[in-house]
Amino acid sequence: MKRISLMASFFSFIVGLFSLSASATAYQVAEAYSGLRSMALRTNPDSIGIKIKESSEVWGVLMETGYPEAVASLVALADGTVSLYFSNGGGIIGLGPHVGPRRAAQSFLASSQQFAKQVLPTKSYPLPKTSYTRFYLLTGNGVLTAEIKEDDLGNNRHPLSPLFYKGQELISEIRVVDQQRQAEQGASEGRSAGKPASRP
Repeated sequence: MKRISLMASFFSFIVGLFSLSASATAYQVAEAYSGLRSMALRTNPDSIGIKIKESSEVWGVLMETGYPEAVASLVALADGTVSLYFSNGGGIIGLGPHVGPRRAAQSFLASSQQFAKQVLPTKSYPLPKTSYTRFYLLTGNGVLTAEIKEDDLGNNRHPLSPLFYKGQELISEIRVVDQQRQAEQGASEGRSAGKPASRP
C-alpha cells in the first residue's frame, strides 16, 4: 500500500510540473535540458571534485521516465548534486544543500552499487520510451544503462525495482522542498501585496 501511494504521489507531482505547452505525441527537448543532461552523462568525476576509490564505483545516477508530456530526469551525483528536470523545459535544481534530498540522494547512490550487474555498458544515451524508465549509472569504467517498463518496476516485477523506489523516495523529498519554496514565495508575495502604497 505504501508503494502504491508513493507511486501515485510521484505521478501527480511530476505531471503537475510539466509545461502546459508540451506535445502529447512526441518529446519536446529544450536546449537547456539537453545541455544539463549531456553534462551529467559526460562529465569526468575528477573535474567536479569526485574522487572514486575503484573504477567500478557508481558516482552518479540518472533515472529517467518517459511520459506522454515529456521525460522526467532525476539526477544524483556524489558531489551532492540533486536535480529533477524535464525534457520540455523547467525543473528543480540546487537541492543538494537540503537535508531531505541530500540524505535520500546518498541512499539512492549507495543502493545503485549493488545493481551494476543488472545494467549494460553504453556509449549512447537515448531518452526512455513512453511508459518506460531508463537508468544510467555513472562509474569510473563508463556509463551503464537499462530500460524497463515503469509498471514492472512499480509492481516489483524486475530486479531493479528496489532502485526505482529509492529514486521515488528522493523525488518525494524533492516534492517537500518544492512545496516549502512555493509556500515561502506565496507568503513573501502576500506581505508585499499587504504593504500600504507610498505617498507621492
